[in-house]
Amino acid sequence: MSRVTLVSFDIDGTLEVGEPPGIVSIALVREAKRLGYVVGSCSDRPVSFQQNLWERLRIAVDFTVLKHRLLDVRAQFAATAYYHIGDTEVDAFYANAAGFSFLRADAETRRLWPSELFVPPTDGHRA
Repeated sequence: MSRVTLVSFDIDGTLEVGEPPGIVSIALVREAKRLGYVVGSCSDRPVSFQQNLWERLRIAVDFTVLKHRLLDVRAQFAATAYYHIGDTEVDAFYANAAGFSFLRADAETRRLWPSELFVPPTDGHRA
């Protein structure tokens, strides 16, 4: 059985293309996809806005949902680890309520993110 990591990204204040821009680069999102992670966005932005954003960036995400639907994402995808990266207490609230680990998207706490996140696993499995 392969291990799967799911990463949900907030947009505004989190992604470099958000309003305001955040610390998470689009290159990091692409790297997560390359590593085989289940990747998508969970934002206050309408789903159609999120879908258009990912299309413009040419990234085929696995989900786009409103922030309060993060629990639905967990029900849809079986994973060994669930992360939501965001910049607000609202992000933290919905992440925790859905059983996700919340990672704050700011330069100071970025160094506290799990070291295995966005690094290829060494045991031959995709993370």
